[in-house]
Amino acid sequence: MTNGITLLDALTQALGADAILHSEADLAGYTEDWRGRYKSPALCVALPGDTQQVSEIVRLCHAHGTPVLPQGGNTSLCGGAVPADAGRPPVIVNLSRMRRIRRVDAANNSMEVEAGCVLASVQEAAAAEGRLYPISLGAEGSCQIGGTIATNAGGTGVLRYGNTRDNVLGLEVVLPDGTVWNGLTALRKNNTGYDLKHLFIGAEGTMGIVTAAVLKLHPLPTAHAVAWLAPESPQAALDILGLFQRACGSRLSAFEMIDSNQLDVVMTHVPGRKNPLAGAHPWHVLVELSDTGGDAELQDLLQEILEQASGLGLLHDAAVASNGAQRAALWEVRHSVSEGNKKAGVGLTTDTAVPVSAVPRFIDEATQAVRGLVPGLPVLIVAHLGDGNVHFIPFFTFDAWNALRDRDATAAAIRRAVNDVAAALGGTFSAEHGVGRSSLAEMEHYKSPVELAMMRAVKQAFDPAHLFNPGRLLP
Repeated sequence: MTNGITLLDALTQALGADAILHSEADLAGYTEDWRGRYKSPALCVALPGDTQQVSEIVRLCHAHGTPVLPQGGNTSLCGGAVPADAGRPPVIVNLSRMRRIRRVDAANNSMEVEAGCVLASVQEAAAAEGRLYPISLGAEGSCQIGGTIATNAGGTGVLRYGNTRDNVLGLEVVLPDGTVWNGLTALRKNNTGYDLKHLFIGAEGTMGIVTAAVLKLHPLPTAHAVAWLAPESPQAALDILGLFQRACGSRLSAFEMIDSNQLDVVMTHVPGRKNPLAGAHPWHVLVELSDTGGDAELQDLLQEILEQASGLGLLHDAAVASNGAQRAALWEVRHSVSEGNKKAGVGLTTDTAVPVSAVPRFIDEATQAVRGLVPGLPVLIVAHLGDGNVHFIPFFTFDAWNALRDRDATAAAIRRAVNDVAAALGGTFSAEHGVGRSSLAEMEHYKSPVELAMMRAVKQAFDPAHLFNPGRLLP
């Protein structure tokens, strides 16, 4: 309470009663993650309509010493978008009302958007101007731009277009004292000191709230060629990737690999999903070529590479999409992974990345390590093979999970075993999901004291009261 006024009253006066949610029923969708694994209380949810209201919320929270939790679409896979277990309940600042697309500059290949814009809406707005915003992931129909920036989201297009960090030109950010930094530059060259936007991209809301962004756009591909392949092994898939890279260059836009266990889960638990190939195969790859122009040239190139791979004994079978509907159906199988896994059981999803050349060895050694702890445990593989990011998922049925005596200790031991293999191969434990709360112990274990000290120094400079998303990112 400050000057006799509670924070809840002050927020209500500043934003209006309809913008402040505080009943238990209203908070339910904001205080628990979408997989139902993390849930903690919040003081309230604030729904600002513009940057100035975000600034006022933060200023009031700062004055009352109350934590602030920025929240986008709440699609996090590492518990980073819902309240932490300990400490004072935060004010959740959800930006879903801030979804204006302020400007599309086709000539500059850029667009300025508010942070609450849903990713799919941004993609559609860019496409309407003949441009592409290339970040694409399974949650794109519900995740918000601010959240993808806060976590430096990756997805299926990183092979060609890079992570979110590579597709942001400028930011507008509300700092922990309520100050607004306007860094909404649309420049590609600006050599005037520290590039401050990069401090907030991937910071998971620990140093400020991204309220708007200038995004980098690309030419909208008009030609596509997509195929579903059955490579002989992960090493064969890697060899096929090399064939595509040499022949296609930047026209190779996606190269995604899953194993048969993962495909079975999708087909069993997601209605309408079918195996694109006849017969059973241990490994599957979805490959996409895209460019401007017509489809015929890309289809011929795709077919030529598939024939080459088959002649080298790398390929068991392949199905080539002949139209847009078939392309979409193949991508729906790939994007149904999270939905299927949620329905089928408990997957201990990891977010490792290793050098692309080391992916087959990583899969073999991580599988051995996990089964040394839990013999026979099924493993699901979902890999962005083109960039080395492997979601290695030790998987329990609900009954098997509930039968464990110490689920937390088992999960921690399994994840550590997987991450140790990645680290030994020069990799990381978090490639695109972020750290959140689920990987704090991994940050402590794998990051050097020097690196953690540097991160803490930056955090201290921006948020000395440690009110922004406490208990996340930094152990």
